[in-house]
Amino acid sequence: MTRPRYSFDNDDAIAADRHRMLAEVLDPFTIERLSALGDLTGRRCLEAGAGGGSIAAWLAGRGGSVLATDLNPRHLRTDEGYTILRHDLGTEPVPDPPWDLIHARLVLSHLPARAAILDRLAAALAPGGTLVVEEWVSAYRGLVLAAPGAATAELVERYHDILVGHLLPGNGGDPGWGRAVHGAMLAAGLSPVSTEIRASSWAGGSAGARLIAVNIEQLRPGFLAAGLTEPELDELTRLADDPRLVIRGHLTYSTAGTAG
Repeated sequence: MTRPRYSFDNDDAIAADRHRMLAEVLDPFTIERLSALGDLTGRRCLEAGAGGGSIAAWLAGRGGSVLATDLNPRHLRTDEGYTILRHDLGTEPVPDPPWDLIHARLVLSHLPARAAILDRLAAALAPGGTLVVEEWVSAYRGLVLAAPGAATAELVERYHDILVGHLLPGNGGDPGWGRAVHGAMLAAGLSPVSTEIRASSWAGGSAGARLIAVNIEQLRPGFLAAGLTEPELDELTRLADDPRLVIRGHLTYSTAGTAG
């Protein structure tokens, strides 16, 4: 059976922009959560699915000994104080355990074997180590908070329905899986487990809203096959920079569990 294609390939020309936008949107909350873990000096930290490397660099800057892994690590810098490893979470063992901290953001929900991978990550923790998994739960309707008109709002909702209802699941993703992480960590034997959930509005021109244009560039054939037209996709790309469009940001579920 053919393995599903990861929806947002790092080889795509727009991937570097995606990583910058995601860092702008998500890093403040992630850093808040990781800062609560205390002094990281000398702690062994695994940044799984490191993407653009912003959190790996932050961990290294706080004194952690950091390994940043990715299936395609081409966007990871070699001068930020962390070590880089090309690694497939879906098929390879967790590298070089045990770890004091493992962090994975917007990774597992895209991988069909997500539950088994979480179990492997939990088992790779050192005693007292922490696993932090952060996911967007985007499988909710009612994305538009304000728009230039009713037709615009309806178009954006159609785009969102296709993305989370067809394209991401078609590539093996689960846009609602973040809700299951807390229970999965408890089942893996981690305790205590805590989840914090955060979202904010994204106006056109912001990093969050501009992800609409990035998604369209990377997944345009899929949107066309699902029934959107080229003019509609062009209009959505334009709307991503229109401050009159305001959308609800995806709910970020940040779940942390500790090994006994």
